[in-house]
Amino acid sequence: QAQQAKFLSDVENELEELAVTIAQAKKMVELIKGAATKERERVEKLFAEASEVLATFQKVVAGFIEDGERSMLGEAEADLRWKEERRAKLAQCKQNLENVPSTDTIYFLQEFQALKVAMEENLSPALSFQNELNFTKCTQAVGAMKDVLSAACKNQWDHLQGKGIDGLSFQEMEEGLCSPSPSAQRSPRHPPSSPLAFIIDLDSDTADKFIQLFGTKGAKRVLCPIPYPESPTRFINCEQVLGVNLMNRGNYYWEVEIIDGWVSIGVIAEDFDPRESYNRGRLGRNEKSCCLQWNGQNYVAWFGGFESVIQQPFFHTIGVFLEYSEKALTFYGVKDSKMTCLQQLKVSHFAKGQFDPFQNKINHQFASLFLCKLKPAFFLESVDAHLQIGPLKKDCVSVLKRR
Repeated sequence: QAQQAKFLSDVENELEELAVTIAQAKKMVELIKGAATKERERVEKLFAEASEVLATFQKVVAGFIEDGERSMLGEAEADLRWKEERRAKLAQCKQNLENVPSTDTIYFLQEFQALKVAMEENLSPALSFQNELNFTKCTQAVGAMKDVLSAACKNQWDHLQGKGIDGLSFQEMEEGLCSPSPSAQRSPRHPPSSPLAFIIDLDSDTADKFIQLFGTKGAKRVLCPIPYPESPTRFINCEQVLGVNLMNRGNYYWEVEIIDGWVSIGVIAEDFDPRESYNRGRLGRNEKSCCLQWNGQNYVAWFGGFESVIQQPFFHTIGVFLEYSEKALTFYGVKDSKMTCLQQLKVSHFAKGQFDPFQNKINHQFASLFLCKLKPAFFLESVDAHLQIGPLKKDCVSVLKRR
């Protein structure tokens, strides 16, 4: 009986505890349902607003095409009618002259004079529009908008799934991939810490007039100057363009696709004067910038006018890893999610009996570059140079943590 009483008491206590926890669980269920309902309503409202924004943009772009077509088509059709009428008139006058009897001199002179007058009436109506069909730029604009929207959707979906930058997994990179040059041998075989994946947008206010931008990610050097508006930050002597982004703390990683031509990729101090001469204004030819150049045959690292030739094959994709606090910049060749270290710029002591002029320049002046805020920088050196920012390869956004 004593055991039975104790057992019943334990059951009673358990029932009371369950009653409390059940009440709490019900509240949690209602809370989850309520939160989900409110979140669903907010999301539906935002999707409706986004759809309205897209519909408005679509309407505006369609109207722009229609207005451009109507404006230019009216003049073009008028010009066509004038030319057709002039041809018909000349043909008729010529026919009339040919039909004049050879004995009728007066009639011949009259028809000849009429043909002469018709020939002199060559006042074609001037076309006010330019030869370029401005409305055909709509495809580029809408394509850029679509790319941005697609990238934003993917990034936000990854974020919702918990695949933030710090959470991405990494493949271990193969050993022995760094350049055998003295400076490259001192560089790490792996990027030393998990960097911040950097989304770069090109700054149109810095682009030289011989650089055509495609949205905020693509740049190509062209022969005909582009009438950009005046800007105090615009390069005027070098075919260069900067990113809008500022870097002054932590780690940054971005990738660049070399599509064609001679391209230099690097960083530059925010306060660099874009009106510098060509010899001093190019990336890496001064102490305010550094870069990795592809010159059609080799990769070359540049800083302060000193260069270091790199013996590595061509990579379409270049990864750039900036460790601001460590005062280090590393360039990688990226292929199939594997990263080959091409060059690291960082203060480093020489091995006994070795001397490298490029590394000596790095040792004496490279650290001072990090007293400034830095910007991504690009130099399109040849007339066919063409590059594209990203997209980042998932396996190369962060790297093995080895510290």
